Amino acid sequence: MPSKPTPPVQVQPNAKWKHYELFTRVRDAVTALPLHFKTETVIAGIMATDLFTLAAALGATIEQQVVDTLNDMREVWDPDHKYELYHFFRQSQTFPDVLLRKSADATDIIMGLELKGWYLLAKESEPSFRFQVTPKACNPQDLIVVVPWALSNVISGTPRVFDPYVVSAQYAAQYRNYHWRYLRDAKTDSDITSPTDVGPYPQKVDAISDKPKFDDGKNFGRFSRTGLMDDYLKEVALQHICGIEATHWRTFFKAFQEQATPESVQKAIERFVADLKKNSPAADPTVLVSVEKIMDELKKLVSG
Repeated sequence: MPSKPTPPVQVQPNAKWKHYELFTRVRDAVTALPLHFKTETVIAGIMATDLFTLAAALGATIEQQVVDTLNDMREVWDPDHKYELYHFFRQSQTFPDVLLRKSADATDIIMGLELKGWYLLAKESEPSFRFQVTPKACNPQDLIVVVPWALSNVISGTPRVFDPYVVSAQYAAQYRNYHWRYLRDAKTDSDITSPTDVGPYPQKVDAISDKPKFDDGKNFGRFSRTGLMDDYLKEVALQHICGIEATHWRTFFKAFQEQATPESVQKAIERFVADLKKNSPAADPTVLVSVEKIMDELKKLVSG
C-alpha cells in the first residue's frame, strides 16, 4: 500500500465569490427541506414487500418534488429577489442532477446539487448509490445532498423527508479516492485512473468518472462505505416514524421480507409489537395504538 498522505479537507467557496451569500442560503434551504417539503403523492393498499421494489421509482418522484420544493423556497435563498431569473432545474444522465441556472440560458450556471433520495427503511441501512465523478468535474460550491424519506404511516400515506446529508461534492470525490487508495485494507492495486480535460457541468457525452485499476467486487464509488456518512447514519436511524425509531422499523421489515408464509409473517408482527411494549422507551400507549393499527393493516394485506 502506498504511504498515506494527509487526508483531503472540505473547503467552501471563496467568501469573496459574488454568489457566496446565495450559496450559504441555498445550503440553509437544503437543510430546512423537512420543514417545507410538499408532495401530492399518496400511497395506499400496497404490500410492504412491494413497497421495497417500488422504492427506486418512488425515490425519483420524491427527488423531483425536492427540486420543486426548493424553487418554492425562493424567499429563503433569494429574499432580496436578486436571482429572479434563476431556478433549480433537474437534469438526467449527467452530473450534477440539479442545476441552479438562468431560466433562459442553460450555460449560466451558479451551482449544482447531486441529489439522492434514500428510502430510510431499506434493509441495507445505508444509501447504495455510487459516486464516481472525478474531483475536477466539481466546483467548490457543488453539493451532494442525500434526502432520506419514508411514508407517513410506515406502509401507507404521503412521503415524509428527514434531515438531509449535505457535503461538498468536490471534497466527497477527493475523499472517496483517498479512502480507496489509503484507508482500505487492500491487497490489490489501489491506483485510480482519472479522465483528462474535465471541467464542471459536463455534457452527457463527457467522460467524467474516476476508474480504479482493480475492483473485482465493483465497490468503487459506494459512497456510504467511505466512512464520511457514519455519524449521520447513526443519527438518522433514531428518527421517529409513528413514534418508533427508524432502526426498529428497519429490523422488523428485514425479518418481514424474509418470512416464508402468512402465518410466520403474522407471528413476526406479534413479536414486534410485544418487543416494543417490553423494550422501547418510546412505547407509550398512544404510540402503541398507532403501531398496532399499522400491524393490523399489514395482517390484512398478507392474508388478502
